[in-house]
Amino acid sequence: MTKPKVLISDKMDPNAARIFEERGCDVDVITGETPEELKARIGDYDGLAIRSSTKVTKEILDAATNLKVIGRAGIGVDNVDIPYASGKGVVVMNTPFGNSITTAEHAIAMMMALARQIPDANTRTKAGEWPKKDFMGVEVTGKTLGLIGAGNIGSIVASRALGLKMKVMAYDPFLTEERAIELGVQKADLESVLAKADFLTLHTPLTDQTRNILNRERLENAKPGLRIVNCARGGLIDELALADLLKSGHIAGAALDVFQTEPATESPLFDAPNFICTPHLGASTTEAQVNVALQVAEQMADYLVNGGVTNALNMPSLSAEEAPKLKPYMALAENLGSLVGQLAHGNLTQISIEREGAAADLQGKPITAAVLAGFMRRYSDSVNMVNAPYMAKERGLDVREVRHDREGVYHTLIRVTVATSQGDRSVAGTLFGNEAPRLVEMFGVGIEAELSGNMLYIVNEDAPGFIGRIGTLLGGHGINIGTFHLGRRDAGGEAVLLLSVDQPIPTEVEKQACELEGVKVVKALSF
Repeated sequence: MTKPKVLISDKMDPNAARIFEERGCDVDVITGETPEELKARIGDYDGLAIRSSTKVTKEILDAATNLKVIGRAGIGVDNVDIPYASGKGVVVMNTPFGNSITTAEHAIAMMMALARQIPDANTRTKAGEWPKKDFMGVEVTGKTLGLIGAGNIGSIVASRALGLKMKVMAYDPFLTEERAIELGVQKADLESVLAKADFLTLHTPLTDQTRNILNRERLENAKPGLRIVNCARGGLIDELALADLLKSGHIAGAALDVFQTEPATESPLFDAPNFICTPHLGASTTEAQVNVALQVAEQMADYLVNGGVTNALNMPSLSAEEAPKLKPYMALAENLGSLVGQLAHGNLTQISIEREGAAADLQGKPITAAVLAGFMRRYSDSVNMVNAPYMAKERGLDVREVRHDREGVYHTLIRVTVATSQGDRSVAGTLFGNEAPRLVEMFGVGIEAELSGNMLYIVNEDAPGFIGRIGTLLGGHGINIGTFHLGRRDAGGEAVLLLSVDQPIPTEVEKQACELEGVKVVKALSF
């Protein structure tokens, strides 16, 4: 079996390459290449491990014909075109926990430096002055710290601030009341945080919703004397407005580790009073650099070798331990999605995925993604679990997930239903021995079949002689029947026939089968 190939294109701890090799991957470390050089090379690789220097653009992704996963050693993925990667079926991972403590500690350090004006005092003292009377700091004890973002890093900052005897307020649309109580913070809207905070730290990614979240209007309406710390992402603050308000004294101080444009060789903030800055050092500790490199290697290798998905930004996470257990369910789900995709007609607008029995206790998102991967092949050959949900969304497909606690006839069952102009069309399947996928129901007819290879689906009148006629037709064209599966609603009514054959069914044979007596529907299938 060919080993997955991984390219490390940015400098990172050398132990990352060792982990890739130990876990069954071939790895090349080639750093500092130009975009054109990377574009010429990337087609050979299954995985790409990066930090912040490599820019994974549309052009790079178009050239990455074998790429399956991009791993960012760190949190920010501004240098990856995630929507385009998703459309190409490439998993994008990051390592959100590897440098959380380091970044949180940097934010606290910046806050303390800002409170006591340490950088300016240091510079003037080393210049031979003794400017003791020029620096009057403020205590943080008893002050209110406002958080914008209370996720990984924000929650660590909150715990450190509480240890400094500060009060903490947090604005985060995803923060629940229960989680706020657990963290010991007061949940509030953004305007309330800005009106009451003495210090403010930002801990949110840069998105369309958060870009310039601290715009001029919000900064002007903030509590006079506010001190702001940003160790998250550049672009969250209107830097020109912040510079103006520092000069006016409305904002008492600001400490930035990140800028809208980096490297920040010039900025309106540089000549503003009470402003300190560092060159994006939030994750720059020995421990963090080692941690994120090792984590990205472990995550990528798990995905390429075992199918485990951890910290993915465009696909449901699936641990390496979960992957083997879910694998037969996902195979069943993909086949059921493929079956309804091949048989349903017209513009389909809704698909429902139901799980019951043992399947109801499993993680649903990977199963749904597998169903969509099979179903969306009716529209494209280059589809997988990563890009299928995005393709479904682009086509306006309403995807519904239903979990049943009820006990059914089967110990586990997955049902896929599509809404058509003729009504709902539903197929269902189970696992035999917890590992062998089987179709057990098709459009309301009980039928047991393994969905694999080339098959022929026929709906016909339940009458003597039909099986002989279809067998004669296929035999006459040299097509060997592998398995034969029959189902019917009532004797003498409508019957369903699923045949597995050893080769694809030619269009001409499909047409001749349609002309057989009693035949209503004929469709060649492929799995």
